[in-house]
Amino acid sequence: MRRLILGWLFGLGLAGLGNVQAQAAQCGPYSLAFYEHGVLYYRDVDGQYAGVDLDIVNELARRSGCQFKTVLESRVRIWDQLAKHNLDISVSGIPSPEREKFAEFMLYMQSHNFALVRQDLAGALSTPEAFLADTKRLVVVVKSFKHGAVFDAWLDKMRAQQRVTEVPDFESAVRVFKLGRADAMLALPTSWPLILRREGLQEQISVLDWAPQDRITAGLVVSRQRVSEVDRQRLRAALHSMQKDGTLEAIYKRHVGAQLAKALLFEPPAAVPKQ
Repeated sequence: MRRLILGWLFGLGLAGLGNVQAQAAQCGPYSLAFYEHGVLYYRDVDGQYAGVDLDIVNELARRSGCQFKTVLESRVRIWDQLAKHNLDISVSGIPSPEREKFAEFMLYMQSHNFALVRQDLAGALSTPEAFLADTKRLVVVVKSFKHGAVFDAWLDKMRAQQRVTEVPDFESAVRVFKLGRADAMLALPTSWPLILRREGLQEQISVLDWAPQDRITAGLVVSRQRVSEVDRQRLRAALHSMQKDGTLEAIYKRHVGAQLAKALLFEPPAAVPKQ
């Protein structure tokens, strides 16, 4: 009987150890918010969600073993929830010093914004300076978006003249533009092709590269408070392997074509040589 009891206790101990190890190995489930924006996250012709960010998250889950509970939110609410520690992870976020206080950014994409200007005005308003000088002209942007050093400085001047309309998402910006309530909008190459095609606006817009020197980076936004360092390391390692083996480029190519796919690949800044 004593042997039976000892064996039973030993078995419980092994089971308990197994449960502890399983819990230690578990990653998540973490809340992860998508937002609809161009080819990053959108409904396809069959009404199913698709996009760059969805493919990246699915592959991250497969490689890291992390579980995600996904939701769809507006970009404004996502930043608010992250700042208040009510959300674990989001996607395609652009870092800033303020945002890096509450989140780690695992970068996987780079690009820069373009100005989409009404075609009949593009000749006269071919530069940001010309647009700023024509005080009748308005621009529409997505609220809370960062647009790069050149555009953000330009937008500050436009806001001082009350010439900026801010809307919750890019689809709203397109509607404002289509109704003639703005003369320009700002967008990344991942934003405009899909929506302009749907709205039939390709022939009404000129795409102007006002800030070719700008470089906007974006990536996974991971709460520093809600996601453990161990799990953040898992996500970093999974993302690095996707960059290294060409998976990220293949995902971009699927949604934006081969030429733009290479331009979207994130390139870490070169290390400064020691003196």
